[in-house]
This record gives sequence, C-alpha cells and structure tokens, in this order.
Amino acid sequence: MSRQKKEPSGCGCANIPISIIIAVLGGGYWWFSQPGHLDISRLFPENLPITIPFFNSTPTATLTPTPTATLTPTPSFSSTSNTTSNDKQASLEKKPPQTTPLPKTPWEKKVIRGIYLSRYQITNNASEETIRERVRYYRSQGINTIIHGVWGNGCTMYNSDVMQQTLGYKSCPNQFQDKWLDWLIDEAHKQGMQVHAYFEKGIKIDKNSPIYDLAISRKWIVPGVDKTYVGIDHYVLDVQIPEVANFFKNILVEFVQKYPEIDAVQWDDYLGYHAELPGKIDRTAHLTIFLQQMITAMKQANSSVSFDICHHNPYWAKRYFAADWQKWNVDRVFIQAYNDNDANFKEELNYAKSYAGIAISERQFHRLKELVDNPAIKGILVFPLAGKPEETASILKGLTQNNN
Repeated sequence: MSRQKKEPSGCGCANIPISIIIAVLGGGYWWFSQPGHLDISRLFPENLPITIPFFNSTPTATLTPTPTATLTPTPSFSSTSNTTSNDKQASLEKKPPQTTPLPKTPWEKKVIRGIYLSRYQITNNASEETIRERVRYYRSQGINTIIHGVWGNGCTMYNSDVMQQTLGYKSCPNQFQDKWLDWLIDEAHKQGMQVHAYFEKGIKIDKNSPIYDLAISRKWIVPGVDKTYVGIDHYVLDVQIPEVANFFKNILVEFVQKYPEIDAVQWDDYLGYHAELPGKIDRTAHLTIFLQQMITAMKQANSSVSFDICHHNPYWAKRYFAADWQKWNVDRVFIQAYNDNDANFKEELNYAKSYAGIAISERQFHRLKELVDNPAIKGILVFPLAGKPEETASILKGLTQNNN
C-alpha cells in the first residue's frame, strides 16, 4: 500500500524564497510612487505617522509615555483596609466607655430638697472660701436648696439703704462681710442649687430687736403680747399703719433688686396676727391687702423671683393667725408639720400633697421614709430645731440612702 501524500499546512509562505519577497515589495513601492498611479496616502490622514514595528525600530514621540501622578506607587486595597481598620480601632479605644445613668431615687426626685440656715449660721465673719465650702458640703449631702435667713427681728443681714433711711442704721448688729450673700448665691448656682432668702419672724419682733424701742415710741406695735411660742414674747408690727407697710414693701423691693439672682424669698408663719391678741379684732382683710400690695411691688421690681411662704395649713392659718394666704397670690406654699401628733401629721400631709411640699424638723425624721416614698410630696424642707444644720444634713443623707 502506497504512503498517503501529506497536505501542506498554512499558506505556504515559508517556502517562498526571501529574494522574491523583496523583489515584489520593491516593485510595488516603485509602482505606487510614480505620477498618475493611485495615491494610497489619501486614504489616511496627512499627519498620521506610519509605523511598522518590525522595520522601524526607532520609537516615535507618540509612543513615549508621559509621566503622571499615577506613576507614584499607591497603597494596595488591602493596606488601605488595614489602615482604616486600625484607625477605627484607635478611635474606639479613645472614646470613654458609655455608662447608663442610674435612675433617680425617690429622694432625688423631689423638686426641692431644702435645709434652713439661720441668719447667723454662715454670715458671722465668714470668709468667701468658708461660705463656698459650706455650700458644697450641703450639695454633697443631697441638698439642692439652701434656705438662708436674710431678715429677722426687725433688721436686715445685709447693708440696706432702706434701713439706714428709715431707722438710722444699715443692718442687724453682725460682723458679716458685705459680699457674703453674693458668694452664697454664686456658689449655689455653680453647684446646680437654689437659694431662698428667708425673712425670719416676718412682722414680729422681741425685746432684743434693735428697733424695739423705736417701734414702741412710734406706736408701730399692735397692743398686747403675742404668745404663740412658749418662752418668747413677741410684739407684732401693725401693717395697717402706712409707714410700717411701706417699710416692709421697700425692704422687699430693695432686696430683690440688690440680689437679682436670688431664686425665691420665703416668709414663715410669723407673717400673721395671733388670735389671742387683746381686742379680738379681725385683721384678716387688712393683712391680705398688705400682702397683695407687697407681692405686687416685688414682682414689678423683679418678676423672676418666687414669693413663697412656709405656713400653717389654710384652715389653721386663717383661723388662728388672720393669715388667709390662699388670697395672697403667693407662688409656692410649704405646709409646716412640726407637730408630731399622728392625727395632726396626717392632716398636714394631706394639705402638703396639694402644695409645693412640707416642712419638718429633725424630730420628724422617723416619718422621713413615708414622705420620701410618697410621690405626691413634691418638696421637703428641713428646719434643724437643734441649731446644728451640718449634723442634721449628714443624718438626713444617711436616712435617705438607707431608705432607697
């Protein structure tokens, strides 16, 4: 059997002699370069460079790479991802840990948690640092309101032009520094606390008052002795006398203008006439008119200050002290509950629920849990009858912490 002939693969160009290829190319070039023959260059743009890599090994300008910013090495995707991840980790590490605030205790929910300081408690020759330290101490004991005496027994605990013009001297006899109340208010506000200026004894004085003799000589005193409190004879200044009424009104207006940052002024149950004064005269209407006029004048002088009272319940106040305070247009009322009789205390508690709060002494601390746990009691004022407010505040803190 004869061997089958192999078919050639490809075009067979490899079998053409190189001399023939050169001759064909050379002849073609000569042909097209002659005039009248086809100008193949018209088929291409005039400026198009003709480059045949195999025959023309010199690179043209169009092939020269132009340096650009992209030639600068850039981080790979993986390195960018790692950098971002590291930045996030560092950021997380710098942030303080998120803490959820603890819920307020029943004691902390009280709008006002106040303690009373007598007009001599801080003022007597106290330095600025002493006053500020004491404010911070009460804040640390859970107190948010300081009730401090600024008037009592017929005179002011600050320098007063009204006192000077009316009575001939500018304040109560005391070695206080002139700026003591400014320091107290400023530090309290820095601590997020309020200051209520307390007008102790209201319209009553005793024989130790620096204005007692003057009041007797001017006939400013209601006839008789007020024996509301055992052991102390009080004398009531008669606000039906225009000179007396104007004196109190001017004192109050001066105060809220002199201390415009004060949060409130507070008057107590000495703002009233004792029912057992001789003559059995009903002075209720006159006292109401006096209070309405005084409060109106104060609000005109400084409308931001609250006018508060710490008084007996409305029935007792009107019945025994001619104090119909429901008609006085006061801002807030705190019901006094110093009587520890169970029946009386429950009655006072019912009244306190309808007003700004209740006022107690350390003698009622055994009732503190009941008051703190009652959400209807919006505020609690503590009046240390023993005259040791720092000790009382410390005991109060211990009791409120143990109750929660």
